Amino acid sequence: MDQLVINAKVRTTTGKTAAKKLRAQGRLPAVMYDAKGKSTMLEIDEVEFNKVWRSITPTTLISLKIDGQEAHDAFIKDTEYAILKDRVLHADFFEPDADEKLIAKFKLSYTGTPAGVLKGGYMLKHLPEITVQAVPHKMPQTVTADVSSLNIGDTFRVKDLKLNEGVTVLTDENASLVSITPAR
Repeated sequence: MDQLVINAKVRTTTGKTAAKKLRAQGRLPAVMYDAKGKSTMLEIDEVEFNKVWRSITPTTLISLKIDGQEAHDAFIKDTEYAILKDRVLHADFFEPDADEKLIAKFKLSYTGTPAGVLKGGYMLKHLPEITVQAVPHKMPQTVTADVSSLNIGDTFRVKDLKLNEGVTVLTDENASLVSITPAR
């Protein structure tokens, strides 16, 4: 997947009034924090942000192009969302060090129907999420387990996950994710 790009401008105004004026112009106030805690106030196009924001996960690395100059790789760390207006009011970005390993939790998703379920068994999910560690560019967006080959009595463990090189699983490798049990 190509890296997503959001164009941003440095903003000099702060406060409620300035934020309301930006939103009225279709701009979104935002802040980018780096790994050292330094913050940069930004404004971004609301439509452009929403296209990206609605199609990503919390571990999707985005390229923030500030004032048309060099791009900063960042994660969308937080958003302030107005439910009644159905719009994002503010966004926080985090630019990690490129070589620093980050830790993230992933809810597991499953593909395929286990062979054991087709034979009348039940699929029991034991662990809803796992923890992984990787540098930002190697961080997966999702963790998916293919359970289609599991028969009755089989167990899918953390060590059976197929993850990219450079991704370390911190969850116990022998922990059971899914098992197929016979019908009672």
